[in-house]
Amino acid sequence: MPADERFAVRRESARASVLRPLTAVPAPAGVPVPPGLALRGRLATGARRPETSRGSGRGGSGRGGSGSRTPRPGRGGGPRQAYERARRAWDRPLTAYYVILGSSLLITVLGLVMVYSASMIKALDISKPATYFFGKQFLAAVIGGGLMLIAAKMPVKLHRALAYPILMATVFLMVLVQVPGIGMSVNGNQNWLYLGGPFQLQPSEFGKLALILWGADLLARKQDKRLLTQWKHMLVPLVPVAFMLLGLIMLGGDMGTAIILTAILFGLLWLAGAPTRLFAGVLGFAAVLAFLLIRTSPNRMSRLACMGVSEPDPEGGCWQAAHGIYALASGGWFGSGLGASVEKWGQLPEPHTDFIFAITGEELGLAGTLSVLALFAALGYAGIRVAGRTEDPFVRYAAGGVTTWITAQAVINIGAVLGLLPIAGVPLPLFSYGGSALLPTMFAVGLMITFAREDPAAKAALAMRRPGVRWKTMRRRVKKRPSGER
Repeated sequence: MPADERFAVRRESARASVLRPLTAVPAPAGVPVPPGLALRGRLATGARRPETSRGSGRGGSGRGGSGSRTPRPGRGGGPRQAYERARRAWDRPLTAYYVILGSSLLITVLGLVMVYSASMIKALDISKPATYFFGKQFLAAVIGGGLMLIAAKMPVKLHRALAYPILMATVFLMVLVQVPGIGMSVNGNQNWLYLGGPFQLQPSEFGKLALILWGADLLARKQDKRLLTQWKHMLVPLVPVAFMLLGLIMLGGDMGTAIILTAILFGLLWLAGAPTRLFAGVLGFAAVLAFLLIRTSPNRMSRLACMGVSEPDPEGGCWQAAHGIYALASGGWFGSGLGASVEKWGQLPEPHTDFIFAITGEELGLAGTLSVLALFAALGYAGIRVAGRTEDPFVRYAAGGVTTWITAQAVINIGAVLGLLPIAGVPLPLFSYGGSALLPTMFAVGLMITFAREDPAAKAALAMRRPGVRWKTMRRRVKKRPSGER
């Protein structure tokens, strides 16, 4: 028979065997039926094949022999699985790095938007363009971004080397402020230097950064020499230098900056492991000094009396505190809309500086204020994580000091707007208008980014993400063949 005819006969026989109906073959008694024969028998009798889930094994069974797929741990829609996924994501080496970078940039960008919205009427009122304050803040943000980038690229040793020069330069500028004819008075505070044109500088804002860097370097060197177990080495010269800075600040009448500097000092002492009696002694001395300063100043006494007020008195006192509450109360859940604030039309003094959080609540509502609080909480928690996971004492003290600075200043500002704390006159970090406050804060954020990258696990993760390293790693794993082919 020719080959073509033999191929045609085989094809017809194969087609006939496929189309032949399956019949159930009864099995002899006592003989087990194979799974294949049992399946053919069910199909022949017209029984429907049971549906199996995707990824199941043979015979309609999944892993482990069950008919349904067993969910993997950590995957699912339950709250426990979501919590586990969030916890694993937070434990990654680069989480603190991205949280610090992302939250600080978001706060700064949102602050620029709110500064423009809150300062338009104020700028027009003083015969300036509507973008006058926004332009100055944007320029400060650009310069601060450059400082943050420089600080993020600097090694930790260079930061430690700059501690003493920054402290001496800051003290010199703070002394220069008190020289008649050089220093300027703004809102009753003699804490400003005139730089020419519309630009001014407040050296006391840089005093916070100087105290953190110098104090962290001092405590780290004493810890290396095992001297922090003695109270005199813990206090001297840290406390005298801090009190010198406080004295220069109080000469200008800036009570708010002095409070923040005191909080930084307490944070450094707490991180250094100061005993309770020593910590309580320093805190008690500072409380007595603050009481005397407040008691002897009618302006500070009036600010203290405005805590919790809901309406201004007939003589015009507590006007700012009351209208800050009005702005927050009129915002509702989602606010009146960006730019639609009523209180900024001359009712609320300083809407773009100390009370910008009130304008945020009026225009963006509760959702906007909670978003700002969440960003500050994320930034503070990431700073605590950096300080808690490092083995370098300088990094621990500096990261803890920066976290104390930003968190304490945010709490004091927001607490004053809510009527829970006296009006201290401190801006909201990275958010309020003020280039003198923005520049050192952004440098401190860059410092935190450096510390987050110095973690060994973060270093390894960043090294693996470099394209050159990954390409070289892949090339090392591929062996060349004798012929030269890969």
